[in-house]
Amino acid sequence: MKILLLLIIAAVGYAVLLYNKLVKNRVKVDEGWSGIAVQLKRRHDLIPNLVSTVEGYAKHEKDLFTEVTEARKQTVNVNGIEDIKKAESALSSSLSRLLAVAENYPELKANENFLKLQDELSSIENSLQHARRYYNGAVRDYQILQQTFPSSLIANHFDFENKEYFELEDPKVESAVPNVKF
Repeated sequence: MKILLLLIIAAVGYAVLLYNKLVKNRVKVDEGWSGIAVQLKRRHDLIPNLVSTVEGYAKHEKDLFTEVTEARKQTVNVNGIEDIKKAESALSSSLSRLLAVAENYPELKANENFLKLQDELSSIENSLQHARRYYNGAVRDYQILQQTFPSSLIANHFDFENKEYFELEDPKVESAVPNVKF
C-alpha cells in the first residue's frame, strides 16, 4: 500500500513539474513577443521622422511617402502574428524603397539628421532581428516540450495552445532593410 501511495505521489509530483515547465516556457514565449513589440514600436515611432526628412529633399516622391505612411498605419492597427507578419513585410518593403530614393539625393545622404535616423533605423532593425530570434527560439522550446511525451499529456489536458513563429513574409525584403548605410 505504501509503495502505491509513493508511486502516486511521485506521478503527481512529476506532473506538477511538467506543468510548471510548460508554464515557464509559455512565459518565455510571451516575453519574447513583448521584445518584438517594443522594437516594432521603436521602428514605427522613427518612421515619421525619416519620411519627413526625406520628404524635404524629394518632394516629387509623394506616392512613396504616402505608401510608407499607410504601411506604418497598417502595422499599428493589426493583431495576431499572421497579420502582423504581413503588415511588417509591407512596411519593410516600403522602407527599403524609401531608402533607395535617398541614394538619388547627395545632399540628403550628407544631412546629419538623416544620417542619425539611418543609424537609429539600422540599430532598431538589428535589435528586432535579435528579438525575433529570441522569440522563435522560445517558441521552438515551448513547442518541443508541448509536443513530446509525457509533457504532451499535461499540455493537452490543460489546453496549452500552439504558438506561431515570427518570420517576415518575404525574406528578400528582410535582408534588404537592415542595409541602410550608404
